[in-house]
Amino acid sequence: MRCPFCKSDNDKVVDSRASEGGAVIRRRRECLECQRRYTTYERVEEIPLRVVKKDGTRQPFERRKVLEGLMKACEKRPVATEALERIVEDIERRLADIADREVSSRQIGEMVMQHLRELDQVAYVRFASVYRAFKDINQFLEELRPMLERRAKSDGKDTKGT
Repeated sequence: MRCPFCKSDNDKVVDSRASEGGAVIRRRRECLECQRRYTTYERVEEIPLRVVKKDGTRQPFERRKVLEGLMKACEKRPVATEALERIVEDIERRLADIADREVSSRQIGEMVMQHLRELDQVAYVRFASVYRAFKDINQFLEELRPMLERRAKSDGKDTKGT
């Protein structure tokens, strides 16, 4: 580390301690040339996550956009905001575990749909209809078919004929 005063790179660490909840190491240093002290901070370099859109453009990942999409899908539904926050946190955690720092918008959309499928079926259908941009009613019905079959089985009915 270069001394900010005399520009020498001959120093010693006098004190080290964790800071910012352990995310940063604060080091107090003393220059062995000019004997002045200064503080440095060491943190893990984070490469921001980028989202590759359908058209190939890249944008920084924005948690706010995922939350807004969830809130629109759950509008006028009995879904707590805390549940949506937990979904976003889970998605962020899963994305942080990806070795590649680029993720497709399709992957994020699939994660959102997976959560919504379990949370609220109406919100899931709303999100899927926008996200998947169905071309016709048949595509929409194909998306709904597995949910309808599961529901019919739980009600003791068979939907194979429909």
